[in-house]
Amino acid sequence: MTLSLATLLPGLFLTALGLLLVLNLPVVISTLRGLPRSPAATLLLFGGGMLWFLARVATMSEADRIFGSSNVPWVIGFAAIGVLSFKYAPDFLAVRGLCVLILLAAMPLLQAAFMEYDHPQRLLLVTLVYAAIATAIYLAAAPYRLRDFFQWLFASPARARAAGGALLVLGILLNVVAFTY
Repeated sequence: MTLSLATLLPGLFLTALGLLLVLNLPVVISTLRGLPRSPAATLLLFGGGMLWFLARVATMSEADRIFGSSNVPWVIGFAAIGVLSFKYAPDFLAVRGLCVLILLAAMPLLQAAFMEYDHPQRLLLVTLVYAAIATAIYLAAAPYRLRDFFQWLFASPARARAAGGALLVLGILLNVVAFTY
């Protein structure tokens, strides 16, 4: 992945999310409020995160394995844990799936910015990615905090619009920076 693409993709995502929050549409508010315990979001986010993680485990090198000569037992073991999570730990599984996706997406973004010292503007992307990583780790440990955040955010329409405006400006800034490399 090129540094331009690695900067443009999060920029487009933040722009879209910011625009949705600025518009303050009832369908967006209800979707975000219901996200932490939504079965559809759980299937999409946790299922997608589980498949991406299993793909990474299936292709890991011999140096990454602690023991064993094949990746198959690791894939089977992690797949079993993932499937059992749907049954035995369904609360806030969508939030944990979102955290998994953020953590997995961070690696290619950071790899694209690695050793690009000629482009100091890459630090905007890197800072945002590390902030997302810290947030994902926190929310994976305390997923109910995302529900609490959405309750606080949507308690006042001005808060959602302000947060959306900030995300929109940040996304546009990332989009502009993506074309300066």
